[in-house]
Amino acid sequence: MSTDVVVVGTGPNGLAAAVTSARAGLRVELFEAHDTIGGGLRTESLFDSEVVHDMCSAVHPMARASRFFQQFDLGARGVDLRQPEIGYAHPLYRGEAALAYRDLERTCAGLGVDGDRWRDLMQPLVEHSAGVVDLVMRGPRAVPSDLVAPMLFATRVLAHGTPSAPSRFRTEAARALLTGVAAHSVRPLPSLAASAAAMLLGHLAHVTGWAIPRGGSARIADALAADITAHGGIFHTGRRIRSLRELPAARTTLLDVSPKVFLEMAGNSLPAAYARRLHRFRYGPAAAKVDFLVSEPIPWANPEVGKAGTVHLGGTQAEMFRQETLTNRGVATDEPFVLLVDPAVADPTRARPGKRPVWAYAHVPNGDRRDPIDLVRDRVERFAPGFADTVIAHRGISGAEYEAYNPNYVGGDISAGAMSLRQSILRPTPQFDPYRTPLPGVYLCSASTPPGPGVHGMSGYLAALSALRRDHGIRTAPDLAPQPTHRR
Repeated sequence: MSTDVVVVGTGPNGLAAAVTSARAGLRVELFEAHDTIGGGLRTESLFDSEVVHDMCSAVHPMARASRFFQQFDLGARGVDLRQPEIGYAHPLYRGEAALAYRDLERTCAGLGVDGDRWRDLMQPLVEHSAGVVDLVMRGPRAVPSDLVAPMLFATRVLAHGTPSAPSRFRTEAARALLTGVAAHSVRPLPSLAASAAAMLLGHLAHVTGWAIPRGGSARIADALAADITAHGGIFHTGRRIRSLRELPAARTTLLDVSPKVFLEMAGNSLPAAYARRLHRFRYGPAAAKVDFLVSEPIPWANPEVGKAGTVHLGGTQAEMFRQETLTNRGVATDEPFVLLVDPAVADPTRARPGKRPVWAYAHVPNGDRRDPIDLVRDRVERFAPGFADTVIAHRGISGAEYEAYNPNYVGGDISAGAMSLRQSILRPTPQFDPYRTPLPGVYLCSASTPPGPGVHGMSGYLAALSALRRDHGIRTAPDLAPQPTHRR
């Protein structure tokens, strides 16, 4: 039987593209280099068979918010998205901490004199959240579904993305709380691109939350794969595709790969001008990751931080401005920004007596080869004295090694391309349909295409819709809702 659609790569975007294609009634085959599917959604046992660790993504702000996942409905498919009491926390010095509760009013109350300013910043975004998410997630050429959302979003991005940003809040707590979210962009601070990330992710903490899937991120990949299989899709694991010539004949090929990998797969078949544009695509700083197995909850200097699923370890706003800017310039430091996740805070099943997983990574220069274990452990210890004494086992992956694990993470860039303002809008190259390539029936659908990084499935979904229109004459988006056999 012939194949209609071939998908290379089974990260969240590759899986979303396959779900969309299979739901349209097409025959789909997927190829994955690893022995297990999932890309950034893998969950594995590292040190103890009873305790699992997320290999890449652990927290999912977009799991309830993106258009794709809202239609797919993870909850109806048995994926339990847990919400910690505190979405994210930012410990400061002398035991101080800024806390972003799911409850916006409680967050404002904790910020003292900046409470009204935080409310003025976030409340309008919360009220227009669907429009804000749609604005960012549907790509740069889509017509906004909420005409108020672009104005609300743009004014806040401009206010907090320029050198005047420190003046927007009076207290260090509020400044640090927002800047820690901006640092998710892995861009120089302050900057417009980083401010956009802060507005999107920051307001979602007060709406759909920063979810942690019960049992680990692989539960999301499993739900996507089950739907693909139920609609006739076929998976080929342990099959690294190094050339497009290795793929079976199909009308459509959807590639969940970076521009660098695509250039290698395409060889000399790409037009020279397009290939030059892909070669100009820029990659950002790396993530250097450490997985810890600890004997007890993290002994934060401020115990309230222990209620947060995600913790930003960056110090003051001025320190984060300096560190993230240096990192983007390729300068390695001993006090990088560290993002830490304690999944058992929201999902107690992840822990066992005397054994608990902790996930953390530091922002380091692209291609950085330093072993990150001491770097990250010392950073945690600064805000949680005694943490080192709780560590039973650890494993570090340098920025350079991350690319060996997943070739899409060029130099360790887990965003699959620098999230500069230009590349946020025109990724991977400036063209009307960013997913289409000059090769007939070949599309890019990775995080190197709009809307960019994160577990939202939208890059795969939008690329698949483009292919359905152009290659198969299907102009109506397929229904992605769970069928009766999937409902629980």
